[in-house]
Amino acid sequence: MKILLIGSSGLLGNAYAEAATRRGHSVIALYNKNAPSVSGLHQTLKFHAEQPESLTSTCLSIWPDAIINCAAISSPSEVDANPQLAEKVNVALPRLLAQISTHIGARLIHISTDMVFDGHSAESYRSTDMPAPTNLYGQTKLMAEREVLEHNPEDPVVLRIPILMGNSPSGQRSVHEKLLAAITAGETPQLFCDEIRQPCSASNVAEVMLELTERRDLHGIFHWAGSDALSRFAMGQRILRHFGLPVDSIKSVCKEDSPEFANRPTNLTFNLHPIVSKLKTKPASFDEQLEELTQNRPLNA
Repeated sequence: MKILLIGSSGLLGNAYAEAATRRGHSVIALYNKNAPSVSGLHQTLKFHAEQPESLTSTCLSIWPDAIINCAAISSPSEVDANPQLAEKVNVALPRLLAQISTHIGARLIHISTDMVFDGHSAESYRSTDMPAPTNLYGQTKLMAEREVLEHNPEDPVVLRIPILMGNSPSGQRSVHEKLLAAITAGETPQLFCDEIRQPCSASNVAEVMLELTERRDLHGIFHWAGSDALSRFAMGQRILRHFGLPVDSIKSVCKEDSPEFANRPTNLTFNLHPIVSKLKTKPASFDEQLEELTQNRPLNA
């Protein structure tokens, strides 16, 4: 299968490229700043996600069987700092990809987020639940979902995913990398004990994406996450234990301790039905995710 991958140098894009090439697919990897280092790629092309119009001619010349969109400005603070750029990358790009995929008959896999929900539900979110994002990042991702489903009504997949674990190509992007970097810098990170997330490894999500790429009988909005729901603080504790570091390197805080954090999500966990019963890939436990992690820089423990 000929696969066009946008956002190939990020944590998830890199994991998907590795999984797809391992399966024998021909992957054309588009990147923004740093070229992906995955071996076996058919081709790599530099692409400015903030100028999505240039993508049309690329897609028409390649004519891929599948288009995978992992590109996004995924930091809420970066979205707030540059909403115009976020609209281009997070909304206009998915809209264009949906239009192109419809035109050429390509399978489209678009990555979304758990942050399209407000996190105030006591139950895990189903894919059919009504979104209610509380920040601009979540709003842009929800707008992208709607654009994808409007412009490719027949064969799209919108895959909502949680906070990701794994080793990023830069060594600076994932949860454990940021945590260890802060501790190395002499900081004591404050992590919420009452914000529940359902983390998943990028490699596990990539396997799900690959199955969905190959399974054109499945389309619509799906949820995927790891098998364990944990507070941000519990995640931090287990990461530190994994690396043999003292757990008092982080501090537990509650949202109610600071009024500015009162609107942070309490529960962003997912109900994975029905997709979990339709795929060979199974949700990864947090212990399994920890086993994948490496430490890219020395730490003064």
